Amino acid sequence: MGLEPKNLESSIPVPSVQELASLKLETVPSRYTRDDMDSIIGTVPSDKTLRVPLIDMAKLVDSESQETELQKFHAACKEWGIFQLINHGVSDESLRNMNKQTQEFFDLPLKEKKRWAQKPGSLEGYGQAFVTSKEQKLEWNDMIFLKALPIEDRNLEIWPENPPKFRESLDRYSQDMRQIAVALTRFMAMGLEIESQELYNAYEEGQYQIRMNYYPPCPQPERVMGLTPHVDIPGFALLLDCGDTPGLQVLKDDHWIFVEPLDGAIVVNMGQITEILSNGLYKAPEHRAVVNKSMERRSIVTFCYPNLSFKVGPAKELIKLGSPPLYKTVTVEEYIGCFFNRKLEVPFIDAMKI
Repeated sequence: MGLEPKNLESSIPVPSVQELASLKLETVPSRYTRDDMDSIIGTVPSDKTLRVPLIDMAKLVDSESQETELQKFHAACKEWGIFQLINHGVSDESLRNMNKQTQEFFDLPLKEKKRWAQKPGSLEGYGQAFVTSKEQKLEWNDMIFLKALPIEDRNLEIWPENPPKFRESLDRYSQDMRQIAVALTRFMAMGLEIESQELYNAYEEGQYQIRMNYYPPCPQPERVMGLTPHVDIPGFALLLDCGDTPGLQVLKDDHWIFVEPLDGAIVVNMGQITEILSNGLYKAPEHRAVVNKSMERRSIVTFCYPNLSFKVGPAKELIKLGSPPLYKTVTVEEYIGCFFNRKLEVPFIDAMKI
């Protein structure tokens, strides 16, 4: 018997991991420990020699260096599905402000943070994502998840008013992330040799959702997961590491590779909308977060979706070349609905295959 489809659009309240960590426990509560860590982590150690590609947006924009950098970009999307982006045009001030506001939010007393807690039936707000049963193993992180753009999607009831500059910083930051996403669609279209205007417009009017993560120090980091291995579903995710504690790992050739934090860089992680659009040419990689015994880690992730009416399916130019479409074509709205109401044992990308 297949399991019943689970609705992932809400989450059961669970204890704050930050509060647990403040108790200075010597062992982790059983709900967080993974006896299957070997199967999660894999027996292959992380490979220190492999580095995630580095892409320079300034070189992509400059006509003299564009061709060479575009080849690097295209290779990074095909072979890795993840890269670090530098010279992306977002001001240090915007990144610094969002980092500071995130830190100040998680530094608030628990009672104050809970003013913006998730409400029944919604993933938005402060809490944990995708907790659907009282038995399920929990991840070693707390988060606040907010819909940022378009502006009419914002639910200001759960947009923190404390710290005082939080809303203003998030507003600016979300628009900056949209600017990066829209620029990336141009280079994706050039790399794939597909029409760019429709894609560009779809992200210009797209949906941008922001998740701020807090991973406290953990007495037994080898027994927990900060974030379970998964693949992102949007077009792409843009991650800002707040500090220099590594935690993000990507699966490459059966090795878990650390994405080393790089000051001012944005990590671009391809999602399954892009994998489908490229008819499987660009990869949405499996990734996870691990935690640290002595160091906390914070990150800010922006999930970038085209607008709801955009058709997610293999680009027609890629089909004309004689390769058949590997995936169905659905609107973004149908695609998201399919993700949130599916049988969890079937990988989501498989549900989209023809």
